[in-house]
Amino acid sequence: MIEFKLTGEYIALFQLLKATHLCGTGGEAKVMIGEGLVTVNGDVETRLRKKIRVGEVVAYDGNQITVR
Repeated sequence: MIEFKLTGEYIALFQLLKATHLCGTGGEAKVMIGEGLVTVNGDVETRLRKKIRVGEVVAYDGNQITVR
């Protein structure tokens, strides 16, 4: 499990995947999201710029990110 400390009000989903090094580039993150491989709070999320806020849980490729 990865804990990500949010410094602002939110972070875009594709930026979170890049910031946590689960995807090498923002472009790679966008492809993975577009293919339906990412979940937010247990639901598949395909919006690239979905605003992720404190308390949400993102999962991708067997990894879980908890936003604090």
